[in-house]
Amino acid sequence: MAFWSSTSVFTSKVPRKILFMFTLSLSVTYLFYSLMSCYNSLQFPLQENYAYQGRLVTEETTLVTLREKLYSSSQGFTETTGAGGPAGEDHAEAEERTVEWIRTQASPTKSAATAAAAYRTGAPGKERRDFSTTDSDLRVNCTTDYGEKKLPQAIIIGVKKGGTRALLEALRVHPDVRAVGNEPHFFDRNYEKGLDWYRDLMPSTLEGQITMEKTPSYFVTNHAPKRIHSMARDIKLIIVVRNPVTRAISDYTQTLSKKPEISTFEVLAFKNRTLGLIDASWSALRIGIYALHLESWMQYFPLSQMHFVSGERLIVDPAGEMAKVQDFLGLKRIVTDKHFYFNKTKGFPCLKKPEDSSTPRCLGKSKGRTHPKIDPDVIRRLHKFYKPFNMMFYQMTGQNFEWELQEDSGSRGPQD
Repeated sequence: MAFWSSTSVFTSKVPRKILFMFTLSLSVTYLFYSLMSCYNSLQFPLQENYAYQGRLVTEETTLVTLREKLYSSSQGFTETTGAGGPAGEDHAEAEERTVEWIRTQASPTKSAATAAAAYRTGAPGKERRDFSTTDSDLRVNCTTDYGEKKLPQAIIIGVKKGGTRALLEALRVHPDVRAVGNEPHFFDRNYEKGLDWYRDLMPSTLEGQITMEKTPSYFVTNHAPKRIHSMARDIKLIIVVRNPVTRAISDYTQTLSKKPEISTFEVLAFKNRTLGLIDASWSALRIGIYALHLESWMQYFPLSQMHFVSGERLIVDPAGEMAKVQDFLGLKRIVTDKHFYFNKTKGFPCLKKPEDSSTPRCLGKSKGRTHPKIDPDVIRRLHKFYKPFNMMFYQMTGQNFEWELQEDSGSRGPQD
């Protein structure tokens, strides 16, 4: 009773207005400190918000410089030496393997139909593995980026100088695609570093987003199919192909820009030009024997898990090719013709200016180089050399890329 009586005396002497203000100030102070204590949990990552709006943002700001350098970096199967030969594989071994394959496959109609039928059923090869990465393995490494780092569900595996960079940049416009900008080269150069290292390179993704990467040299790396199948047997593979003659000239043009002292294209393309003997062991020409490399992939993956993009159509109709790629990946068709414009200077389409950028998004200065003029007789001989292998490739894939209609295109100095 003494307590209550003293309290009533106190309240009777203090105006209620002052008590109200005092109580209100305490409440506001408490609320302020409560908000400060959980401030971090109330933040929403701006980068992911941009991704959902389909804006073009970088994976991490620290990789901007590396991405710019990628445009001028060498891609693909091997680094060329001064003589233009493969660096990652013994020259004699590569030549022997290629010549032997050409000898046994000289008649493309001999077994192509039978092989294609077997491949479409997804028949496993002799070394096909009986395990793959589980879903629990893919969904790990929860990060502070409000997402998870996962192993890729799709990879652009090739080909060098086919248009893989243009395809990747267009795909990254899609809000449900998250792709690492640089080429990991995991399955050909860094495999010993392990899957944890590989997964850590990937960007964080939210539920429903696809993790991707692109390394064009995978397509021509013998052990890449087996390694990728061991990681994820249901992975989706994208291959960008281009007229092998034009692709070889583009490959040479890139090497020439870095090593002006190398021999001419005509010299490197032949073992003996007088006899018309093509040097199929030269990497610039060997990559274009697509049927040779596809044979290795079809030992592990059925055609239903592969999508072939025409490098030529990617230039003249980028929206059409992107529609097919988005369908293959199970994505909504968000990247359409409204995202592209044709750059007359470079000679290929560029992405239109995103909302948060002041300039259009076009590939770097290393893209769009003018090809050197090549002797028309050399172009004609190379088309003749590739024709049977192209026919076999058409039969294996069930698609006709009509490269035979472009037999004169390589001699007119097109752009890379």
